[in-house]
Amino acid sequence: MNKLISKKDFVAKVFDGASIMVGGFMNIGTAEEIIDELLKTDVKDLTIICNDAGLPGKGVGKLIDAGKVKKLIASHIGLNPIAGQKMTEGSMIVDLVPQGTLAERIRAGGAGLGGFLTPTGIGTIVEEGKEVLEVDGKKYLLEKPLKADFAFLLGHVVDKKGNILYNKTIRNFNPLMATACEHVVVQARKIVEAGDINPDHIVTPHIFVDYIVEGGKQ
Repeated sequence: MNKLISKKDFVAKVFDGASIMVGGFMNIGTAEEIIDELLKTDVKDLTIICNDAGLPGKGVGKLIDAGKVKKLIASHIGLNPIAGQKMTEGSMIVDLVPQGTLAERIRAGGAGLGGFLTPTGIGTIVEEGKEVLEVDGKKYLLEKPLKADFAFLLGHVVDKKGNILYNKTIRNFNPLMATACEHVVVQARKIVEAGDINPDHIVTPHIFVDYIVEGGKQ
């Protein structure tokens, strides 16, 4: 199966109201070129799931600037004042999730779990609207799994089958998101032949990857 696709042909698959997981941590590990291509389309009302709101003009911040994001699920937005403004004025829904809980909800989605129990958020605003369970005398929140229609990943080296090697902190949320989405695309800094990556270095196996776009260096 040939997974190579142009950025233009890939983003044509993204539809209004789609949910998208975007890898990265303050833009490190974010597939910027796919986001740039998506900005050229009329797609709107997106739900973006990512670690943070990026920065104005960078990462998912570009989608927020353009008004394409209807809902943002993230662990913090503090470095993007535009995201804060949109949340305050009510033009963008923001669901803030503790960072560890966000990662674990994505992992649970990828593993097919119904959720997990965590003491994080007990007795705070995070508890509102959630089921509280008691185990061995200790209270826990039931946190439900997160899944999405698309995952936008960034890979350092990707072979033509879709096996991904990440470089240093690029790894962050990308491997988790690869398992939790219906359609997974990776922007590859470098594309090599199948078999050229040491199997011991592969983090995301090709079975999770549907599309590969050539991205060059960021």
